[in-house]
Amino acid sequence: MTRGFPEGNAIVYCQGYFGTTNGKTAHGLVRRCERYRVLSVVDAKLAGRDAGEVLDRRAKGIPIYASVREAFDAARRAGTGATHMVIGLAPDGGRLSPEARRDVKAAIRLGLNVDCGLHDYLSEDEEVAALAAREGVTIRDVRKPPPIKDLHFFSGKIEQVRSLRVAMLGADSAIGKRTTAWVLVDALRAAGITCELVGTGQTAWMQGAKYSILLDSLVNDFVAGEIEHAVWSAWEGERPDVILLEGQGSLLNPAYPGGFELLAAGRPDVIVFQWAETRKEYDGFPGYRMHPLEHQIHVLELISGRPVVAITLNHEGIRPQDVPRVCKRIERRVGVPTVDVLVQGADRLVEVLRPHMTKARRRGRLARGARKA
Repeated sequence: MTRGFPEGNAIVYCQGYFGTTNGKTAHGLVRRCERYRVLSVVDAKLAGRDAGEVLDRRAKGIPIYASVREAFDAARRAGTGATHMVIGLAPDGGRLSPEARRDVKAAIRLGLNVDCGLHDYLSEDEEVAALAAREGVTIRDVRKPPPIKDLHFFSGKIEQVRSLRVAMLGADSAIGKRTTAWVLVDALRAAGITCELVGTGQTAWMQGAKYSILLDSLVNDFVAGEIEHAVWSAWEGERPDVILLEGQGSLLNPAYPGGFELLAAGRPDVIVFQWAETRKEYDGFPGYRMHPLEHQIHVLELISGRPVVAITLNHEGIRPQDVPRVCKRIERRVGVPTVDVLVQGADRLVEVLRPHMTKARRRGRLARGARKA
């Protein structure tokens, strides 16, 4: 547990979208969170169910309520007492609906601090900010751009990093890159391998990733430098065996092109690639067909000069009992180890990465020897 966590007890707001791709921030917080103690989720259409059971068929003891008020009252009756409402919505464009804005004001009137990772900055909404000031609560706009003076330009210090660097990229947005990365973090640590995740979006920050940047809030000139600085900071602070870089969007998504900066500035040694076998079109854009897996692998390896060493499967539209068969079929097709970490665990990924860790350690020894010479 990171020092200072948890910061409080959170109600996760996901009205109308839990269990959909627009609820991916809420999903991340339900699956894993250190920054807050997650008490409940708000989504009227799923009220009465357990959030973990909805996501992964495994109860997490996180109930879903129809409203903020119901969630707040339930926490008070249980003696836990909510302190935060966290916006768990991730809609296209990062905008807040009028209904959600009303619920934010309701939460503030209940005395809840509000953390929001959308592009609508609640702290700049005069009515919401004034209400928060009157109620004595705090609003944090996680996605608000940092001051230019605090940003870093690419310098080349990434070459000092001796950890194995793994880019966790994917074929699309909302496909499970971050979720897979966290499962792999846990598997590596369980195997006695030190590991840090460099988070690149608001959800990883909310989950408590110690080394985090928010790529889509940065001025473009500093994106590469901030990626480099985050990776370098993880190395300087922890000296881990492995550093995982959380991907954003995909190279070929028409609205969320991403990943090239991570390849260019993060200088990964290897790539783990998240793929949804049943997804035929890019998320939220009917008519924009997903490029085939073979094409995606070719593009990544051509651009980066680094190998895709594993495929990780998003099992949407696939029955759990069929996952092993689908993974084997993909593996035969592209010749790359394939696993669904939510169904099969990440132990196989750890074994795939082990020889690359040995190479990274050897590289570090050679670099130290060259400096001494």
